Amino acid sequence: MDPLSSLLRGIRAEGSVVSNAVLEAPWTIRFADGAPLTMVSVLRGGGTLRLPDGTERTIRAGDTAVVRGPDTFHLSDGPASFDRPHTAYEIACFTESAECSGEDLGGIHWGNDPDGATALVVGAYRASGRRHERLVRGLPPVLVVSADADVCDWLEQAAADAAQRSAGSQALMDRLLDWALVCTLRAWFEGARSDAPDWYRGLADPMLAPALHAFHAEPARRWTVAALAAESGVSRALFAKRFTEIMGRPPLAYVTECRMDEAEALLC
Repeated sequence: MDPLSSLLRGIRAEGSVVSNAVLEAPWTIRFADGAPLTMVSVLRGGGTLRLPDGTERTIRAGDTAVVRGPDTFHLSDGPASFDRPHTAYEIACFTESAECSGEDLGGIHWGNDPDGATALVVGAYRASGRRHERLVRGLPPVLVVSADADVCDWLEQAAADAAQRSAGSQALMDRLLDWALVCTLRAWFEGARSDAPDWYRGLADPMLAPALHAFHAEPARRWTVAALAAESGVSRALFAKRFTEIMGRPPLAYVTECRMDEAEALLC
């Protein structure tokens, strides 16, 4: 199993979906779930994200933003709405007193979008254990990836089905949001270059990738630097030098770190 797949095993979408929401300016949504990751896909319209440190990021139709938790953040129709009277909503489906349903989620109601309204799909991701923490540490506070219009149409159709509350629709939407998160993160990692986490940069390196795949497939094996180098078909010295340059630490330090993370996740 590759590192990204392993880290994503501990994080899943569960029951937090908004789509075809009638959001006529001015409006603001407060995201108070405390979720490790929240994904916001803009199907039509757009808005401005404001992070806890005050940083703002514009997102438009076709954009998907992944925001790193757990701090509360906001999304509005534009920067001016943060400082003037307007319609305010809150999404906090993971709190004990939350009342989140397909037809009324945090005060946002479903319906046909009038001209100029914004349509969103939102996924707040729950975590089981702590396996996901190494993934979250490698992400910026917010990342934005743009998608083709046909992807938005397809996702909106799936979300519209979830709104009808037909059998299995919520489970279907949750799995689609899991799929969308994987695709969004992979697209961002591929374009991030030096900003991508070290373990992802290693997978892109032709010398290190075979050894990393072999280790993550059998983390309990008695790995040595020589054994890892053999998987990559290079000398021990060359492998160790390249690994440290790309990954920022020696091979066996990485092996120990990953094993400790996995042990902690299993104990939890």
